[in-house]
Amino acid sequence: MIAALLDTACGFAASTLVGRVTASHLSMNCLRPAVGRRFIAKGATLRAGRKQVFAMAELFAENEQNQRALVATGQTVLVPLAQESLDR
Repeated sequence: MIAALLDTACGFAASTLVGRVTASHLSMNCLRPAVGRRFIAKGATLRAGRKQVFAMAELFAENEQNQRALVATGQTVLVPLAQESLDR
């Protein structure tokens, strides 16, 4: 679940700049147990090239007092999908 949230945040961040993407590589670091009443994933694009996009994400757990703790980080390398490959 943690990897899926990090991957999704990275994918959405990258897609805002280059359109549709697919993940080529994902790495994650679990920093503490993911315990909380809700979770917030924040993604950012680090560099967007023609053939590769580099993005990172952070996952926070929020407790009952609305305090957030960083529980995991992730980095992805994404590949932009060409429009003609989507038309097939």
